[in-house]
Amino acid sequence: MVVSIPSPVEASHLMPVFSRLPVAFASGQGVWLTDVNGQWYLDALSGIAVNGLGHNHPRLVAALQQQVTQLIHVSNLYDVPQQHELANALAKRAGMSQVFFANSGAEANEGAIKLARLFGLQQGRENAKIIVMSDAFHGRTMATLSATGNEKVQKGFAPLVSGFVRVPFNDVSAIRALTSDKEVTAVMLEVIQGEGGILCLADGALTQIRQVCDENNWLLIIDEVQTGVARTGRWFAHQHEGVTPDVMTLAKGLGSGVPVGALLTHDRANDVFHVGAHGTTFGGNPLAMAAGLATLSAIEAEGLLDNAQRQGVAIRDGLSAALADEMSAGLIMDIRGRGLMIGIELARPCTELVKQALAVGLLINVTHDTVVRLLPPLIINDEESAELVQRLSSLIKVFLSRAS
Repeated sequence: MVVSIPSPVEASHLMPVFSRLPVAFASGQGVWLTDVNGQWYLDALSGIAVNGLGHNHPRLVAALQQQVTQLIHVSNLYDVPQQHELANALAKRAGMSQVFFANSGAEANEGAIKLARLFGLQQGRENAKIIVMSDAFHGRTMATLSATGNEKVQKGFAPLVSGFVRVPFNDVSAIRALTSDKEVTAVMLEVIQGEGGILCLADGALTQIRQVCDENNWLLIIDEVQTGVARTGRWFAHQHEGVTPDVMTLAKGLGSGVPVGALLTHDRANDVFHVGAHGTTFGGNPLAMAAGLATLSAIEAEGLLDNAQRQGVAIRDGLSAALADEMSAGLIMDIRGRGLMIGIELARPCTELVKQALAVGLLINVTHDTVVRLLPPLIINDEESAELVQRLSSLIKVFLSRAS
């Protein structure tokens, strides 16, 4: 397969902030994308966990077509009935109470940070601090960038926002050690770190962190921007452990490609924001709400929670079997994840695998330099999962044989 991108008609005025692959897509159907040259690709990345319903899903398309002929935007100066409907649907599935709609995961996380600071002030903490994790990724606004644990994306933007205390991911004892700091007001974390290399919290850790937060009147903020909306086989990743956060953030898969973010609160985090304390121009517009409602409806109607669990196991087991020799030889360190959020950690940097995969019609991602990240659409079926395993395992075998 030859991958090529069409020459632009004229010089591009786009800012050079993305390292783009040499391909442009023209259409999609299900888990497949077609480029401008008519070549097909198995999409195992879903636009970085966004296109959970795949491409051109009939429920989503119909809902958007209907909504776009009625209203796209009216602003939050007025009531938006669809916001109530989607907020109720999310609160029901999350067991939480209040919802604020934003445009992205970074905005949702920015809102969570603001809420935590205001909560802290209301508790008498003049300089509220938030405990965050090593290797975390919460966004690229100044506050979320400061909460992020990646020096590469922070470089050049000092001074960062203060008020964050970083501890090792998966180290509950390090969190407990900060209980003497009376300015701490919240713990913010991802149950599975996506950008951090598909790293999962250890079993029982989230329950322990929830207990520490309760004992100290801290907010537990869970960033479900990448893990939420059925990605791990539950509506939200924290539900695998039966824990309810005080604050949860969503985006990516919530709109199946239409930009939408959400900030959910519960218990002690309810009613922290008052009129004028937070806001948005575009957030919660009717088009985004229609996308969110169609997404939740399709996931439920088509059994995609169960499918995410089943296909995730099939893909991980298939890769483990196909790459057993490489794992035994120590060339592959781990194959891990939950549901359709999967990481294959190699013993050496493997970023070149992304272009090599593109050349064989497969869309993947490499994060943390050594981890192949898979985020296939929730609609992927048995045959497509097997095809993904075959293409990727063959690619990795060739890559590792050349490296050795």
